[in-house]
Amino acid sequence: MTDLTKIQVSVLDLAPIGEGFEAADALRNSLDLARKAERLGYKRFWVAEHHSMPGIASAATAVVIGHIAGGTSTIRVGAGGIMLPNHDRATAHALRRSLESGGDDFPELLAELRFFLKAPTPGQKVTAIPGAGSNVPIWLLGSSGFSAQLAGQLGLPFSFAAHFSPEYTLPALELYRRNFRPSETLGKPYAMVALNVFAADTDAEAQRLATSQHQSFLNLIRGKPGKIQPPVDDMDLIWTPQEKAMVDARLGGSIIGDSKTVRRGIEEFVQRTAADELMVNAIIYDHDARLRSYEIVAEVTRLAASAAFH
Repeated sequence: MTDLTKIQVSVLDLAPIGEGFEAADALRNSLDLARKAERLGYKRFWVAEHHSMPGIASAATAVVIGHIAGGTSTIRVGAGGIMLPNHDRATAHALRRSLESGGDDFPELLAELRFFLKAPTPGQKVTAIPGAGSNVPIWLLGSSGFSAQLAGQLGLPFSFAAHFSPEYTLPALELYRRNFRPSETLGKPYAMVALNVFAADTDAEAQRLATSQHQSFLNLIRGKPGKIQPPVDDMDLIWTPQEKAMVDARLGGSIIGDSKTVRRGIEEFVQRTAADELMVNAIIYDHDARLRSYEIVAEVTRLAASAAFH
């Protein structure tokens, strides 16, 4: 049996905007969740960059990070992630670079970013203010193999998006560990895996809560992204069998249930992936139900008990 007390557990939050609510409500809820996660002993609270999504308020990650960090004390706040090519366009124009790289220059962009976050060297012509010397911890994120291999080669920590790419989880982790080279950052591989966990007091209620995220992904498939919808009792009244298969392919790795079901699912997941850290995502329409879900995850992984001794 997997000892879950040895696994670090963190929170991934997209600042979901529920139907009938606005971005301001979502950001208030995110801060409330971060404070709850801090009290429960979660290690990190990451927001994620998404654009042109009516149901997600975390597009400007730097702003949301400041909002969350300003209202918490000890939990590590960051972004999982910032899409680096999205933030290079203005610089590219200024330097007369082409904007048609297709992502092939990502390793070069990453090297530049790491350089500017280090202490400036004598005679350095361009200095990042106030970033220079901050040495902000950098993770590489991925949903396939490219970032996994690069993270291993550079000796960086790696986070895999199993919450929407479950089929590539094990191949990507194997690629990361096989290509890992010790660096000044890490002496051995460190893999975080993000997964969806919907927890409630009963299996049936957890299954019902998960339908909000199912509807959200279904709307993406249909090309009609919108705000997060309230849960429903029967998704078969909404999706076709083909659409259900497409949603299951992306969200089928979710852990959904009461405390016993969730504990068993997390134990099996950790045993299968050998993850060093879990990052839990749960898009749940009702804020109180979302808080309760993260509370149950904390209980089954004994985060609350562990936090009392630190």
